[in-house]
Amino acid sequence: MTQDIDQLAINTIRTLSIDAVEKANSGHPGTPMSMAPVAYELWQNHLRYDPADPVWPNRDRFVLSAGHASMLLYSMLFLAGVRRVDEDYVVQDEPACSLKEIENFRQLHSRTPGHPEYRWTSGVETTTGPLGQGIATAVGMAIASKWQGERFGAELFDFDVYALAGDGCLMEGVSHESASLAGHLKLDNLCWMYDNNHITIDGDTALAYGDDVLTRFEGYGWNVVRVGDANDRSLLARAFDAFKAETGRPTLIVIDSHIGWGSPNKQDTESAHGEPLGKEEVVLTKRAYGWPEDAQFLVPEGVRERFDELIGRRGAELSGAWKQVLADSEHAGEIEMMQRRQLPDGWDSTIPTFEADEEKGLATRKASNKVENAIGERVPWLIAGSADLTDSTSVRLTFDGAENLEPDNFGGRQVHFGIREHAAATACNGMSLCKIRPLWSTYLTFSDYGRPGIRLSALMELPVIHLFTHDSIGLGEDGPTHQPIEQLSSLRAMPHLDVVRPADANEVAEAWRLAIERTHNPIALVLTRQNVPVFDRSRYASAEGVQKGGYVLADCEGEPELILIATGSEVFLALGAHETLSEEGIRSRVVSLPCWEIFDRQDATYRDEVLPPGGAVRVAIEEASTFGWERYVGSDGTIIGMHTFGQSAPFKDVEEEFGFTPDKIAAVAREAVEKGGKAKAGAMEEER
Repeated sequence: MTQDIDQLAINTIRTLSIDAVEKANSGHPGTPMSMAPVAYELWQNHLRYDPADPVWPNRDRFVLSAGHASMLLYSMLFLAGVRRVDEDYVVQDEPACSLKEIENFRQLHSRTPGHPEYRWTSGVETTTGPLGQGIATAVGMAIASKWQGERFGAELFDFDVYALAGDGCLMEGVSHESASLAGHLKLDNLCWMYDNNHITIDGDTALAYGDDVLTRFEGYGWNVVRVGDANDRSLLARAFDAFKAETGRPTLIVIDSHIGWGSPNKQDTESAHGEPLGKEEVVLTKRAYGWPEDAQFLVPEGVRERFDELIGRRGAELSGAWKQVLADSEHAGEIEMMQRRQLPDGWDSTIPTFEADEEKGLATRKASNKVENAIGERVPWLIAGSADLTDSTSVRLTFDGAENLEPDNFGGRQVHFGIREHAAATACNGMSLCKIRPLWSTYLTFSDYGRPGIRLSALMELPVIHLFTHDSIGLGEDGPTHQPIEQLSSLRAMPHLDVVRPADANEVAEAWRLAIERTHNPIALVLTRQNVPVFDRSRYASAEGVQKGGYVLADCEGEPELILIATGSEVFLALGAHETLSEEGIRSRVVSLPCWEIFDRQDATYRDEVLPPGGAVRVAIEEASTFGWERYVGSDGTIIGMHTFGQSAPFKDVEEEFGFTPDKIAAVAREAVEKGGKAKAGAMEEER
């Protein structure tokens, strides 16, 4: 091979990707083949990144939004010598991605899964694969860089964010939301690279896509640069320099490319996108590259040394200089605390305790705002936002220094995401990946619009706070379009997401403790629009029971014959039924079960204390789909829930219509107890 060392390195990226996909008999070779020069030019000559310290806080971020092209990223991680980072964020003296891992591409337990997975492979900045998620997450990362630079100084935080996107990313709706938001915020530290290859799984993009992308992004307020040939590194270098020189606008680099570049028979075809080239085509392609045709996973002499010479040396110098600046900075302690997801001393010292108020009460969204502000004043990196519902969801920060985050004030802590739920959720993922503690909010029924972002926060185990209000048919007149029914059970079905629906203001305070203290896993806080009573805790159990997901709120003398289980605003209704039934001599217990997931993680002894197995009849009450409640009431239990959509009317009328009143709950429970008693009598008769 007589190629110069840089071309040799580019073809090494290509052939490693081809060989890995071929061995796995699965994967996407076409984009790594076409985008290898782009990744190489960026990493080697522009990216501020230290392979020996891939968690250096001020590193530039590279996001592979076209996650199906994962072998492009794995090849870069391997050739650049990126080190592995352990669970405690300590860099280990071993590779994040070895040649052996590349040879095990897409195999069980390998560090090279089909799509890049955050925390699974060091050097992967965010999980990608669902198209559009990567570029949207990159917007949150860019916001984080701006915020940290404003708070700690540009000498400590001024990193740029690069995201490689394909046609699919730009077709997805979240790209429109996120590009619009980024343009509005003038995020000039954000660069999207658009692989304009005109191919999707179905074939030519002309089948379904005719956007004028350049005009579209100019309309968003972006700087748009075009590179006519992905193989022209001089043009690529000029484009990246143009991005660095731009102020006041994010940059889109449109890169014209040929998917499967170099493949004589599959270049520019859909088959190059998502399937192996095949043995014969691999030979022909390697021949076109001037590569040994029979060599597999070949890394020619000098290639890795070239990476050490450029990105390795430059990255070490940059990160070393940054660490010296940090050591001399007054902000060193706070930055270290953020990076380790720790909390300042006294962070919870002013969380309010709410006095009993069973008449007027307080909406749990309003209680949440009081708690949020108490915490936010003491946790400076807590940032709050909403999808155009700041006061409706009660997430407005009111303390000094909590101004709006805007292009002329990136140190603000109130983000207005606009009516862009999907962009809000994914941007918060990006901020969390940069160790900010973000929350975003909307109505519970519109959580569906942000669901892909919520899912990725759960998959990546990021402690994002997803805050949802207007949580039931109790919101009233807005009617069935706004009254959530299936959303609770849908969110509860998601692994690694704790869904907390507090019953009163003091349960809200405990729910916030849960949210802020976690270092992994997101939480969904589900809150009421309407006022609910604040329980008299001298009469009922302490709200600290929320910490265990569920607890006995009110009880009877002796063993209960009836257990009423409820969440949120329905706990008060259960208490009303409990009082009525107690007067009738029915021994009942009320269990507040704000978080199923946390309760299920308690040991069996505690769960059995709260919900004793056998004996008592169980009735669950929740103004939502009944799906899933069987696990707590059993096959013989009763569930008072929703089996249809709601109605538009004052909320008291709606609750009456669907049977959510203390009297109607008491009637259903009374009947359940009577049936249970008859069943027991029948069983005893049979035994005799």
